[in-house]
Amino acid sequence: MTDATSPKSARRHHWRRDVVELAAMFTAVTVADGIANTVAHGPSGPFLLCASAAALVATAGFHTWWSHTWSLRRHESGAPPGEKGNRRSNKRVDKGDTGATAPMAPAAQEEGERETALWRMRTTVRDEPGSLAALCTALAGHRVDILSLQTHPLSDGTVDEFLLRTPAALPPADLSRAVTEAGGADTWLERADAHDLVDAPTRMLQLATRTALDSAELPLALRQLLGRCTIRSMPLRSPAGAPLAERVPEEGVLEEHTMTFRDPSGGSLTIERPRLPFTPTEFARVRALVGLDARLGQRVPPRRDVLTLPEGNAITIRRADTSDLVAAREMHERCSERTLSLRYHGPVADAERYLGHLLSPRFGRTLAVETTSGRLVALGHLLWDGDETEVALVVEDAWQRRGIGAELLRRLVGMAAEAGCESVYAITQASNTGMVAAMRGLGLPLDYQIEDGTLVITARPTVLVTRRETHESVRVPAAPTAREGRSARSQRQR
Repeated sequence: MTDATSPKSARRHHWRRDVVELAAMFTAVTVADGIANTVAHGPSGPFLLCASAAALVATAGFHTWWSHTWSLRRHESGAPPGEKGNRRSNKRVDKGDTGATAPMAPAAQEEGERETALWRMRTTVRDEPGSLAALCTALAGHRVDILSLQTHPLSDGTVDEFLLRTPAALPPADLSRAVTEAGGADTWLERADAHDLVDAPTRMLQLATRTALDSAELPLALRQLLGRCTIRSMPLRSPAGAPLAERVPEEGVLEEHTMTFRDPSGGSLTIERPRLPFTPTEFARVRALVGLDARLGQRVPPRRDVLTLPEGNAITIRRADTSDLVAAREMHERCSERTLSLRYHGPVADAERYLGHLLSPRFGRTLAVETTSGRLVALGHLLWDGDETEVALVVEDAWQRRGIGAELLRRLVGMAAEAGCESVYAITQASNTGMVAAMRGLGLPLDYQIEDGTLVITARPTVLVTRRETHESVRVPAAPTAREGRSARSQRQR
């Protein structure tokens, strides 16, 4: 079979169609002539004309109605789902239904795009069937979305830790009240951010990786794991040789608001959180991180940055630790008494006793500057001090006024910003123009205070966080309290 038609067949079909059309035309003329004669000469001509007009009007009306009805039915059956929903919503408006209406569509869209807030919530529920379901139902009643849930079993209940996305207009007090009414007890709330969206196993792997790469990361990792807490690292003995830390059992000690472990570098590591009790699950996680740190030993990243000074000399900046103790003592012997007194604010003879403490990664981070021959010529310390952080510099006399101190200070304050420290302070003297100029060269807001004859300059490194993307946002509390006097800090930290 084929659809092709020969020219001869096409001419035959064309001739037949012409004959049929001609016959139809003659038939129509004959019929029209008959009707005209009947109307003109018959007795019922006017009646036939009126009846024909009425029939035409009725036919036209019926055709119009049928076409409109069929068009509506076909449009509804073939319309997209969104258009059908809007049309039905309009019908409900006509019936007085103010629930789902077409004019409310923009409001529904605006509700979906409204601002939200992230919260970390912890509450204790009864260990019985249905208690968690009641709590989730109460949260759903306030349009709260549960993003993640961790359970911490206890002997007399369960501590549930949630990551919640709530409407921005929902007050925290209303959220806590709803949880309490649903059976939650000891509810605790804290604002969260995008970093908290990582699930618990992934977060533990990330913290373990950070701890494995750098000994100084252990306090930061613990702070990020536990939230707001105070971390105190106590050495086994004081610089004078007096015992400081008590002997801690190898497995650690868990109390309600305190956890104590053996510090891998000697002494003890104490973590306190007054407002929120620790759980056995948290104790096990911290013990795993501390054990990993102890097994790997002291370590610092091997990165070394080579810089060229304005006069052309090359220097290397790297992380330092207690393995640099001998080189640091030799540098102190080459420094003048004035340089050491500006750094340590006390008897120069006592300076070397503090070097072991300053170089330990447990108490902060230290940067060392070396010449091409490997001689240590400068040290920069970033010392954890509660919610604040102290920065201190010492540059050998022969290498001063070359920009080394300013470069060290810039790097140390950058570390503090990445660690989430809210403030960084330096204790010096008004006559130390080099340190004052270096602090002013940071381009950060500065506060100046005179306490007990010393000048305290405080910078706010949070400005640096807005200038760069940081992988973490934590604060590291340490042994001293943030409210103690600056003079006491200088005597303790040097």
